[in-house]
Amino acid sequence: MTPSRVLIHGAGIAGPALAYWLARHGHRPTVVEQAKELRSGGSAVVVKEPALTVAERMGILPQLRDIATRASVLSLLDPDGRQLLRVPTTSPQSVEVTRSDLSAVLHRAARDDAEFLFDETVTSLRQDPSGVEATFRRSPPRRFDLVIGADGVHSPVRRMVFGPAEQFTTGMGMYSATVPLEPDALDDPEAAVMLTAPGRMLTIHPSRGKPLAMFTFRGGRVPGYDRHDTALHKRLVAEAYAGIGWRGPELVEAYVNHPAPFFDPLANVRMDKWSRGRVALLGDAASAVALLGDGSSMAMAGAHTLAEALAAHPGDHARAFQAYEAKHRRHVEPRHRRVGLVATLLVPRTRYGLALRNTVGRAVGLATRNPLPAEQNGRV
Repeated sequence: MTPSRVLIHGAGIAGPALAYWLARHGHRPTVVEQAKELRSGGSAVVVKEPALTVAERMGILPQLRDIATRASVLSLLDPDGRQLLRVPTTSPQSVEVTRSDLSAVLHRAARDDAEFLFDETVTSLRQDPSGVEATFRRSPPRRFDLVIGADGVHSPVRRMVFGPAEQFTTGMGMYSATVPLEPDALDDPEAAVMLTAPGRMLTIHPSRGKPLAMFTFRGGRVPGYDRHDTALHKRLVAEAYAGIGWRGPELVEAYVNHPAPFFDPLANVRMDKWSRGRVALLGDAASAVALLGDGSSMAMAGAHTLAEALAAHPGDHARAFQAYEAKHRRHVEPRHRRVGLVATLLVPRTRYGLALRNTVGRAVGLATRNPLPAEQNGRV
């Protein structure tokens, strides 16, 4: 069989993971990324099953353990900054790394066998029975056998092929914002500290010596919202956290003074079908689930499943896409069903809900793994 030429849009987590496995099966992947280089910084992500097995098969698991974050405990605070609970968060069944570190490891694993084009993006896709004609912002048009959108919750490929985001994206009435801090902002370099007040959560995560402040809060729809309007994002964070205790004023000031902090509404992506013709979606572009902290794990697992399906059905992309979707949905759908409960537990709406959550937390020791909203939608 002639190797397929596969265009992958997005070089975050799903894109390079898919490129790695496609190359192992003899395909010729080209990964296009609109950023000029791999993104630095970012929130912590948890690599756990089924992605842990994928990482092991790629030979990158020792690297991930070497660059794991320093967070080993979670300190949960009440609205006044008093410690309610302190519990260990490390587990041999998972490894926590920064999203940028994970992306870099995956890129190194794939770059010798795949073409990577940075500072580039697809502007149009035109399908016919034998392939897909892709045009780019900078490069000449090229033809591919298949196109995979691995470009996040705001996926341009999804928009071009399947329709506007509003058809598939459901907001949660919540927002996520992050900003990097100076190393001396940490009181304990191995502790993630989380304060929750009604409708608001504020977390300092130690990462790997480059701590991150994370704001997760409830809020209504913002008329005229523009996801590129940094001044608006800063105003929304400042208003949401006005009057909060602990280190709130200091962290809000850090956010407001940063030239390019992260901000995005939390949203879930649900689609009846992840492929159309010769184009398929992967990772958050197909099935983003906010707040659960395992989007990167799902992206890695989905990449492996998609590559295996294409290898199992050579020359028949329709059957391969169908097999990929049938298998990977078994991992994704349960996460969609429980995201509402997770949101209620992490960011209770009322003081009563917060008190109830804290009472239950004390009783059970808050024993769930990865209680932090470490990974949100999109790119951080």
